[in-house]
Amino acid sequence: MFARVGEWRINTFRALGHPNYRRYWLSQLLSLVGSWMQTTAQQYLVLELSGGSSAALGYVTVAQFMPSLLLSLFAGAIVDRVPRRRVLLTTQMVLLATALTLAVTTHLGVVSLPLVMGLAFVSGCANAFDMPARQSMVVDFVPREAVSNAVALNSLSFNVSRTLGQALFGVVAVLGIQLLAGDATNIARLAFPFYLNVASFGAVLYVITTLPFPARPGLERGKVSDDIREGLRYVRSTPAVRNVMLLVGLLSLTVINFNIIIPYFARVVYGEREAAFGLLSAFFGVGAMGGALWQASKPNPVRNLRYGSVILIVSTVALALTPGSLLAAPVLAACGFGMLTLLVSANSTVQLTIPDHLRGRVMSLYSFVLVGMGPPGALLSSALINKDGPLGSRWGLIVLAALGLISLLALWRRLPRVLVGPEAVPAD
Repeated sequence: MFARVGEWRINTFRALGHPNYRRYWLSQLLSLVGSWMQTTAQQYLVLELSGGSSAALGYVTVAQFMPSLLLSLFAGAIVDRVPRRRVLLTTQMVLLATALTLAVTTHLGVVSLPLVMGLAFVSGCANAFDMPARQSMVVDFVPREAVSNAVALNSLSFNVSRTLGQALFGVVAVLGIQLLAGDATNIARLAFPFYLNVASFGAVLYVITTLPFPARPGLERGKVSDDIREGLRYVRSTPAVRNVMLLVGLLSLTVINFNIIIPYFARVVYGEREAAFGLLSAFFGVGAMGGALWQASKPNPVRNLRYGSVILIVSTVALALTPGSLLAAPVLAACGFGMLTLLVSANSTVQLTIPDHLRGRVMSLYSFVLVGMGPPGALLSSALINKDGPLGSRWGLIVLAALGLISLLALWRRLPRVLVGPEAVPAD
């Protein structure tokens, strides 16, 4: 038994045996805890400013993710030609500035929905460059045989931080009352999570500055438009990559909208406050963490593309039928498990299929279909789950799950069943 546990531990965390990757991973974990505290606080702030409006949540999400829809392809070409350290330092400084602005304006009580939307848009512009840079840099610090594991561990850090950050939000918001606000109705209490996020940027900025990024010979210096077309041609002519991206994009448009679903169901459908809101979000993160851990121990990422999608869709229907927040917690854990099983499988499959010289451009397209579908997905989900809409919150969520199921069935036979390297990718 102990031998099996030891073998599982080695297989699951083997990428952390590479020192540079380990430094980067630990710094990201700390920084993302702060980011998730801020994200959760921002969602609650929007609901407070709007009187519990799902439409307001949707509009802020559109502002945050619209830049990925508009800029991802251009960002990928830039990532393939500019040193990644420079890209990451620039994006982190922009994100630091937006977090500080949100903290100060909330503390002073002058924050407004238009300001939150504007800051969300600026952050989204930074993230449009940050995401493909981070996703493509995995291969800089681990050998090819550890890439799938490193991708899963990246998702693990993302979801460990989600779990910790969202769970801590309830505690931090209470501390904010004592330190900044004086009473539970003063919106200044929500500034404390934003200040903590500002502080968390120190670790990741230090690591990015001191990490020895390997040189990338032969950086492209042609036209950016030609680079973009080359990446698009590759994806279009490579079914193993194209169909995985289609699945991720369609599910992101429908059921992968938990940044809208969780806060709205917690605050409006279940009538909960900060602590329970953070706890429900944390359960989702625990499930996502489990999905990432499970995938980290699997050598072949393509096997769970279908299984993860099915778990995600079924658990979303179960959430729609759940009567209260107590029972919703384990259901949200199942949603998180299914979503991360799917996304880690998809990301690893793409990363292990594409050639290195196209990595930034193809991963930017992956970001485009995952994050870029956020704006239309946010509008669709916020409209369908609105309690005052024609379907109501619960039936609206079931319709979202049904649309996801139709998308999965349409692509079921086209999804890859075996993993092939970039030298053996079949083309149409």
